[in-house]
Amino acid sequence: MKYAGLASASPALASSFGDWLGDPAKSIRAGEFQLLPLGSVQPKGWLRRQLEIQANGLSGHLDETWPDVGPKSGWLGGTGESWERGPYFLDGLIPLAYLLGDERLKAKAQRFVDWTLKSQTADGMFGPASNNDWWPRMVMLKALAQYQEATADPRVIPMMQRYFKYQLAALPNRPLTSWGRFRWQNFQYKEKMSSARLDQMEKMPGFKDIKLATHGVNNGQAIKTGAIWSRVSGADADRQAVLKMIAELDRYHGLPNGMFSCDEHLAGRSPSQGSELCTVVEYMFSLEQSLAVLGDVSLADRLEKLAFNALPGTMTDDMWAHQYDQQPNQVECSLHKEPWSTNGPESNLYGLEPHFGCCTANFSQGWPKFAANLFMTSAQGAVVAAAYSPCEAQLKLQGTNVHIAEETEYPFRGSIRMTVNPSKPVKFPFLLRVPGWAEGAEILVNGHKENAPKAGTFARVEREWKQGDVVTINFPMQPRVITGFNNSVSVERGPLVFSYSIGQDWLKLRDRGMTADWQVYPSSRWNYALAVDPAAQSQKIAVTEHPLGDRPFAAEGTPTQLQVKAKLLPSWMANEGTAGVVPESPVESAEKEGTISLIPYAAAKLRITSFPRLKESS
Repeated sequence: MKYAGLASASPALASSFGDWLGDPAKSIRAGEFQLLPLGSVQPKGWLRRQLEIQANGLSGHLDETWPDVGPKSGWLGGTGESWERGPYFLDGLIPLAYLLGDERLKAKAQRFVDWTLKSQTADGMFGPASNNDWWPRMVMLKALAQYQEATADPRVIPMMQRYFKYQLAALPNRPLTSWGRFRWQNFQYKEKMSSARLDQMEKMPGFKDIKLATHGVNNGQAIKTGAIWSRVSGADADRQAVLKMIAELDRYHGLPNGMFSCDEHLAGRSPSQGSELCTVVEYMFSLEQSLAVLGDVSLADRLEKLAFNALPGTMTDDMWAHQYDQQPNQVECSLHKEPWSTNGPESNLYGLEPHFGCCTANFSQGWPKFAANLFMTSAQGAVVAAAYSPCEAQLKLQGTNVHIAEETEYPFRGSIRMTVNPSKPVKFPFLLRVPGWAEGAEILVNGHKENAPKAGTFARVEREWKQGDVVTINFPMQPRVITGFNNSVSVERGPLVFSYSIGQDWLKLRDRGMTADWQVYPSSRWNYALAVDPAAQSQKIAVTEHPLGDRPFAAEGTPTQLQVKAKLLPSWMANEGTAGVVPESPVESAEKEGTISLIPYAAAKLRITSFPRLKESS
């Protein structure tokens, strides 16, 4: 049972560790779904293009321009950085390399893998001798698990077995401390707890260090705690802990892009607060793991919201620069001290390592792991369409090879086409996720409608599948108005959040090797209030669609735009480069009403996402 965390990250390894510990793998309870080995799902279409942009950008060249993961890295035997950055880099580089079949990136990853495997000492410890912290080794094991799935390298599992035997013996005298203590899933969210009540948290076991307890990345990583531990405990309270934790974070710190504020610590619900990029990708990983255990549609809905908004929204379109903190209401990216809870003035600059380098090393895992987990299977032999994007999946069911090709421009369009090609006819259930927002969705098999699926569930289509069978899913994509902080409003369509794109002037602050650090200043007014009605079932918001280009999340040539009535609100102003707290709605404005365009959140590098709402009489 001691290997539950690793088994959750890589179920394919569970039986090996169960045999080794004399604890049968069946003692680790199966989740609702099973994650597939890396490489079972291959990105296609716009999603593959995103990974290619990432490989051609900072992710694929980081070791060439950033010394922390360069030739002197402690994780290559050098005298350089020897803590978490090498493992973080590898954790994203491995899935990126193997999903793209990129030999250049594989070679980069292999250097770290080979050195790490060879570094193991006789007692089982591995990694840089200059740093014996448990925490970076947790990340490296996570990376090695993916590598083993992709390559079946026979060195990996024996190395892990030796290490865990060492760790189990050493922990009583050298327990987890600091980051490792908080990141080894020891938050107890299953009891009634508000992450906003710091006075109460100080009295709770494990929460005496408030800085670590309220740290954004710690919380993003901890979201999966209950779900993963339920595979050992079997307790329903553990299974439900992830949903309770998300609800608490939303209640006190939720933002319209699907994130919670964490700049760098929990900071309330104002959309002018930021979220750290490390937290985005770790939250996504927690959701992927938790979805496999619980099979809860809401977790996949949240995963898509982060993947299609918060993730690309904090990087330049070419992925050569990123932010440390992004803001839903982001009117300037410059050297100001506001509004960060604890971070410094470089927090929302676009660059190589603004504010701190952890995100530089860690952001690469976001897109590849999302792509790898689009499909899952269930213990009952079902195929699960967990999230949607263009891809191909290669599965084996009942000894039969099954190929599924998914063609779609989702999330920009609502139509998805899947062609099922088994090597021979085979009967199995196909579970198709119907998002919670998708009331009125329809599913067709070979042109014939299935029973109307219910939003917020997995629709089940069970039949004998033959080569060329086609499943078509049509999701309604009407714009929705969502109420948020101070009764502000934001606009969504499908899984996309939409923002007003502010005019931008980019000013280079400094060159940083192969990239640069940038400030971004507004060149247009931004303080609009929207004339919308959150209570209306249908919104008077026009939708314009354009062809999907090579960079679907770029402002230039964006595939979807919304037009909405609005007025300027002169009393809403910026302070120290930050949009003032969004005024309590409804508001009045004497300005002339006009129409403004909203584009996908990620396309608007300067943006307003949460708007005041105009009084109807205004």
